[in-house]
Amino acid sequence: MVGIRQILTNGIYTRAAVGITHNFHVKPFEGARLDPASLSITGIDPYHPLRPALPERDALQRVFREIRHALRAYNCRRAILVGHNAAFDLGFLNAAVTRAEVKRNPFHPFSCFDTATLAGAALGQTVLAKAVTVAGLEWDARNAHSASYDAERTADVFCLICNRFRDSYREAEERARALGWLNGPPQEPSNEDPHMESPIEAAPNEATGPGTAGGTGGAGG
Repeated sequence: MVGIRQILTNGIYTRAAVGITHNFHVKPFEGARLDPASLSITGIDPYHPLRPALPERDALQRVFREIRHALRAYNCRRAILVGHNAAFDLGFLNAAVTRAEVKRNPFHPFSCFDTATLAGAALGQTVLAKAVTVAGLEWDARNAHSASYDAERTADVFCLICNRFRDSYREAEERARALGWLNGPPQEPSNEDPHMESPIEAAPNEATGPGTAGGTGGAGG
């Protein structure tokens, strides 16, 4: 999970705290179907004895804890998943939440921002590597298909496109305010899962730092 935040003073979007990526190895759940072709691309050995994998529920709670902290910090009601072909990622996330019986998912259940669509419209490219390249950002093919690397590049593309449309956003925001749609922040009763707020010992490969109100990518490979 990579955080995305908006700097309120100038409206510019940026990836939160460069280097702060929450990335966990996850144990395969019972009955999981692991595609050998996919594993050959990612280079993941799910059963390697030195792989510090967490149970699925534990990994989800760690990621969700960071997101919930950011929701409170930025006075948001729900997080929105940002991903490349985001509906695919959101479907996997919702299935994992159900399977792990996590009581509250901070992400909106069906809304998401898809950078494949945004990049196609703004950059003329829907493949992540090509979109990153034509945007003038650096792409390292050696790290491609790593969950953390792809999530970071997806976040960078999202921020770049949003910043290019900043003037359009500001105009729409002014019209929304004139219509009375921005009178105050939305409020929602709190029904949080107390287990998601309890301190959890950091995993060996866990990055530390603040989460943000938007997230990209998954809980790890």
